[in-house]
Amino acid sequence: MSRVVAIVQARMGSTRLPGKVMADIAGKPMLQHVVERLARAARIDEVVVATSIDPQDEPILDAVGRLGFRGVAGSESDVLDRYYHAAQIAQADVIVRVTSDCPLVEPTIVDKTLDLFFAEQVDYAANCIQQTYPRGIETEVFSAASLTDAHRTATLPLEREHVTPHFYLNPDEYRLVFLAAQGELRRPDLRLCVDTEDDLALIRAIFERLGPDNRFPLIDVVRLVDSDAGLRAMNAHIQQKKLGE
Repeated sequence: MSRVVAIVQARMGSTRLPGKVMADIAGKPMLQHVVERLARAARIDEVVVATSIDPQDEPILDAVGRLGFRGVAGSESDVLDRYYHAAQIAQADVIVRVTSDCPLVEPTIVDKTLDLFFAEQVDYAANCIQQTYPRGIETEVFSAASLTDAHRTATLPLEREHVTPHFYLNPDEYRLVFLAAQGELRRPDLRLCVDTEDDLALIRAIFERLGPDNRFPLIDVVRLVDSDAGLRAMNAHIQQKKLGE
């Protein structure tokens, strides 16, 4: 049986919203919402937070420890190296990659991505090779063997910083599969990640409407935002940063 570990990358530094990972949402830091939602995915055996050795990131390790999750500190700039060592420490066979600015990551979609990964017996499965889900629901799955290979061979700065581009930039070397959103969840126009104050304001408003326990499913979020033009407008003007920016 493969050991599946979700690794959440988190740091206090952010060019557009410093300290966002610890921003309060419904009485909890954003990072807590991320790890608690991930922990509800049926296929995940452990959730690990991978931060950096920068002293400003020590509050992340403290918070993670208080919540009962494992925290690992590694390279600040080489996030691929950080993932590689976190996966080794956690003895992962399969890794789920999620970023710490996604407080509405959907456990059922994490499980669907893992189901697809195992069913197709690929090296890398993701729901974000093409953007069909709302932003902030990105889930990537890859084997520890593929991570080891990427760690050894990836040389481009964006490959080291963003962990997974090495896989989809080399489709001849890795077996890839894509999970596309269906029905009401096929909403690439919606932005549910947190990069700016306006993003954070929208997420806080969603929690005020749907409840602080964060057990509501993604479909409830989509329907709520669709029902309220004011909510939709809160961060509609925000442009997503391109890879490598």
